[in-house]
Amino acid sequence: MEVTTGAMGSLLPKLGQLLMDEHNLHKRVKKDVCFLSMELESMHAALIKVGAVPRDQLDTQVKLWADEVRELSYNMEDVVDKFLVRVEGIQQPQDNTGRFKELKNKMVSLFKKGKNHHRIADAVKEIKEQLQEVAARRGRNKLDGIAFNPTEAIAIDPRLRALYTEATELVGIYGKRDQDLLSLLSIEGDDASNKKLKKISIVGFGGLGKTTLARAVYEKIKGDFDCRAFVPVGQNPDVRKVFRDILIDLGISHSDVVMLDERQLINKLHEFLENKRYLVIIDDIWDENLWEGINLAFSNRNNLGSRLITTTRIVSVSNSCCSSANDSIYEMKPLSTDDSRKLFHKRIFPDKSGCQNEFEQVSKDILKKCGGVPLAIITIASALASGQHVKPKREWDILLQSIGSGLTEDNSLEEMRRILSFSYYNLPPHLKTCLLYLCIYPEDRKIYRDRLIWKWVAEGFVHHGDQGTSLFLVGLNYFNQLINRSMIQPIYDHLGQVSACRVHDMVLDLICNLSREAKFVNVLDGTGNSISSESNVRCLSLQNKMEDHQAKPLTNIMSMSRVRSITIFPPAVSIMPSLPMFEVLRVLDLSDCNLGKSSSLQLNLKGVGHLIHLRYLGLSGTNISKLPAEIGNLQFLEVLDLGSNYGLDELPSTLFKLRRLIYLNVVLNKVVPTPGVLQNLTSIEVLRGILVSLNIIAQEHGNLARLRELQISFKDGNLDLYEGFVYSLCSLHRIESLCINCNSEETSFELMDLLGECWVPPVHLREFVSRMPSQLSALRGWIKRDPSHLSNLSELILRSVKEVQQEDMEIIGGLLSLRRLWITSTHQTQRLLVIRADGFRCMVVFELNCGSAAQIKFEPGALPWAEAVEFSLGVRVAKEDGNCGFDLGLQGNLLSLRRYVRVLMYCGGASVGEAKEAEAAVRHVLEAHPNHPQINIYMKPRIAEGDHDDDLCKDVVMN
Repeated sequence: MEVTTGAMGSLLPKLGQLLMDEHNLHKRVKKDVCFLSMELESMHAALIKVGAVPRDQLDTQVKLWADEVRELSYNMEDVVDKFLVRVEGIQQPQDNTGRFKELKNKMVSLFKKGKNHHRIADAVKEIKEQLQEVAARRGRNKLDGIAFNPTEAIAIDPRLRALYTEATELVGIYGKRDQDLLSLLSIEGDDASNKKLKKISIVGFGGLGKTTLARAVYEKIKGDFDCRAFVPVGQNPDVRKVFRDILIDLGISHSDVVMLDERQLINKLHEFLENKRYLVIIDDIWDENLWEGINLAFSNRNNLGSRLITTTRIVSVSNSCCSSANDSIYEMKPLSTDDSRKLFHKRIFPDKSGCQNEFEQVSKDILKKCGGVPLAIITIASALASGQHVKPKREWDILLQSIGSGLTEDNSLEEMRRILSFSYYNLPPHLKTCLLYLCIYPEDRKIYRDRLIWKWVAEGFVHHGDQGTSLFLVGLNYFNQLINRSMIQPIYDHLGQVSACRVHDMVLDLICNLSREAKFVNVLDGTGNSISSESNVRCLSLQNKMEDHQAKPLTNIMSMSRVRSITIFPPAVSIMPSLPMFEVLRVLDLSDCNLGKSSSLQLNLKGVGHLIHLRYLGLSGTNISKLPAEIGNLQFLEVLDLGSNYGLDELPSTLFKLRRLIYLNVVLNKVVPTPGVLQNLTSIEVLRGILVSLNIIAQEHGNLARLRELQISFKDGNLDLYEGFVYSLCSLHRIESLCINCNSEETSFELMDLLGECWVPPVHLREFVSRMPSQLSALRGWIKRDPSHLSNLSELILRSVKEVQQEDMEIIGGLLSLRRLWITSTHQTQRLLVIRADGFRCMVVFELNCGSAAQIKFEPGALPWAEAVEFSLGVRVAKEDGNCGFDLGLQGNLLSLRRYVRVLMYCGGASVGEAKEAEAAVRHVLEAHPNHPQINIYMKPRIAEGDHDDDLCKDVVMN
């Protein structure tokens, strides 16, 4: 399904499937299907051309024709799907115990088959007549002069992260603006005015970078406060949710605030903040009345130097936020000409070449129309960037003409839409569809990459690449392209890799408008939107942001029967229609909606068995404890997400009949499949959470040839069980991520030995996690045998390692792609481990805990890219080995450290005085670090203030 071509892309292959001999269609019906295929193929090509042109530039007749054809394609695909499902359902194995029952089943099957063929004949005839009427009105679909320019898929541009850093710097966190804003905040000094609660409002029109600036300020000064929160609001907020988000960000658990009303939440905030210096940022406020409600929560002014920052694009709201003499308004200004050019050129041209002469003038003209607005500059620049190449000048000229008169504060919304529209219409059709789909998410939502891509796959937006290529990997390419074109904003994980995205509110405004025009997504958010009885709803998003709004459940049967996709966000699940109303539903996402016993909803999941067209079922975090056996009816199901349902202890055996299942995620160490069923999942690519206790189940994994990610647990394992698993693992040549958990400490070493001896990791392995007692011999064996097999390993996690030697640090340090290392070892470790300067050259997160048995030192130049470091220090070992000053090589070292450093200080066998001396020495060095990372030093055991120097710590030293 695509927004520009409707269901054409998936319908045409299905028509071809109908013509196959196995369906035994009547000759006349086959003839009609052939006619439909040829006619629709012509229309498909025409729709692609129409989709490449901005809708406001299309002839009215063309728009009407395109809407009619798209709607007809949806209806026709629904008819074909229903026929194919019925026929395939008849072909499913029957219970044929006994000759009479077998004969009876055959007779019923033949009767149903004849009835279904009669239905498809009537439906094809009716659609043919409708199609001829539509075609006649349009004059046989001749749409000349409409251009289409497809774009090839590419990986994420490695320059993008630097670009966003550059944008942050230019927007104002460094240099003159930095000083201006920080002087308004006045966070330093003992002046009495600095001790009062101070409010700052950052105001400016959309796209100037208010949120970017606020986020940068937050990251820079948050270490000066006892607690902190950064909460987005948006246009249609729920004030209870805003208060809850603030409290959760401040550190209060979700369970403590979820049931509180507005008054109780305000009291909770007063109580929590009473004796704390806090930094709170409320981002994107649109309404003065909302601010007045929020402001009540911060009326308790404790004179500890707290700061409250707001951002808004409305001047009157800004004035309301800063009503006292101690408050200040910071007005955002557009970027200067020099800064605009710097940001624009950095995105398009290679670092060294700079702007070529032929682009100088057109660059100046484009930047003039962008008006110094970072969002406009980055979006336009991304539309002109083509990988490492620059697009031809004629495309620059076309873009310049499309922008209009240029951005000013008065016409910012209209012109920004025009700029963003150019970038949208520059996308190939499949990316347009994927982008518009993002309007199902509420404003400021963090959208997780993998979940989004799996939904794209299930929706039918992702098309097959090369034969054998995973649809997920093709979808990943789509995601990367949208980032490269700056249509979505990347969110980086702890390893500096993109794991999620956000949609800028102005991009969201654009795609919501485009989606509404195309009748692509219908959003119900409790703000007055509703489904018309005549509207053909295909994709539905229930948000119901106004939590106290008593909305009635949706009951329009005509509309619901045509819905193909529904995504529900809490608490909108209360207006969820009955599941059997959805006749052709392909995607159902209820993630994080409470469906458990404590829920007042009492949603009956047994109805899910009627959704025979379903491809995606999202039930993660729904608190369900049981899945109905009817799940086995969903023969087309591809994605089943059951994560974070900790009360779900078993899966129905019928689940393992789902041969089309690609993704299955359950809670780790919970679900035990019955023998003989796992091998049926021949399409599975991601399998997470399976608990294996029998050898036959371990061996069945060998049949899952497409598996890319495997998360598996063993309970009370034995050598035969492990041998069966390792033998199966050797057949899985596509494995990229392997996570193993074993509850048996006695036998887990045997499993690691077998892996080292019998398994050769595939060259594309990127993640290896062992959550069980183990030793490094397997890893040493793999690396010494052939280091190239771990050339793509980026994450290595090993728990309870028996022994760590200096040789191990040097071997692991030679892995060129390793970005995260986490090793814990509590015994038989070398007393001194040195982290060399020539190893760990790509390390971002380094965590090495060797308990009380060792001290860890860093050579000058070690871990040059590490942003977060955790390590242990055995105080007694350091003293006994002559390191009385506790010099760990931290002085002037680890220059990329900016997120956190954690020191696990083991005091066993040392006096309290020695422990305090070690803590003071390490803290002194870390506090002098120029990047001011968060510092946490954990004393094991904890030393109380009243302890004396002659008290001995009670920790047990393990040598």
